[in-house]
Amino acid sequence: MDQWNERKRPVCLEKRFEFSTYGDTRDFLDRLGCLSEAQGRFPDLSFGKTYVNVTLRPLSDDDDAALTSDDHAFAQRIDELVD
Repeated sequence: MDQWNERKRPVCLEKRFEFSTYGDTRDFLDRLGCLSEAQGRFPDLSFGKTYVNVTLRPLSDDDDAALTSDDHAFAQRIDELVD
């Protein structure tokens, strides 16, 4: 599985997930929706028939906000949705 890309401007983690079929994409989105509801954390998403781009931003909106271990742990939980 590819690693998450960490960006400095704007501060975020990004990753593209690719799937074989629309059904696989939809299943991933459903699992991600359940995880997001359970965690109270909602990443930015863009998606098409066989891919999903996920962007995680720090919980804080402060100008000096930084990614934390919680952000990386949430990214890991997202990765586990496709394992």
